[in-house]
Order: sequence, then C-alpha cells, then structure tokens
Amino acid sequence: MRTTLDINDRLLREAKKRAADQGVPLREVVETALRDHLTRRRRRAGYVLRWRTEKGRLQPGVRLDDRDALFDLMDGRR
Repeated sequence: MRTTLDINDRLLREAKKRAADQGVPLREVVETALRDHLTRRRRRAGYVLRWRTEKGRLQPGVRLDDRDALFDLMDGRR
C-alpha cells in the first residue's frame, strides 16, 4: 500500500544508509523497523504488575524522611 509520511531528515538519512549498506530497498528497512517496534510494543503491553501488600509497621529508628540515614541503616552502618 502506498502512503506518504513526513520523516525527520536525520532519521531518513540513517535509514537510507542502512538500506544501502545492506543492499535492500529503503521500504524494507522501514517495514522491518516498524514491524519490530510494533511487535515489541505488543509484548510489553501484556505484562501486568500485581502489587502485594503486607501488614506491618515501621521499625524503631527508621526515618523515611532521611534518605541517607535509611541507606546507612539498610547497609548496616547504623
């Protein structure tokens, strides 16, 4: 199917160079890149993060508003 697209000049130059380096038509480079992008997007969309929460409380001496102290505590320096 024929269509018209506005492509960034730098991106088009890179695609033309790749086509020339591989000895294939520009159309093939563009189709391959688009297909790869759409496939990767489809795979990524299938992942669902399930949050898990646990009951508990803050341990004595832990201050969540002091990042450096929290890291020191986690690293066993305090």
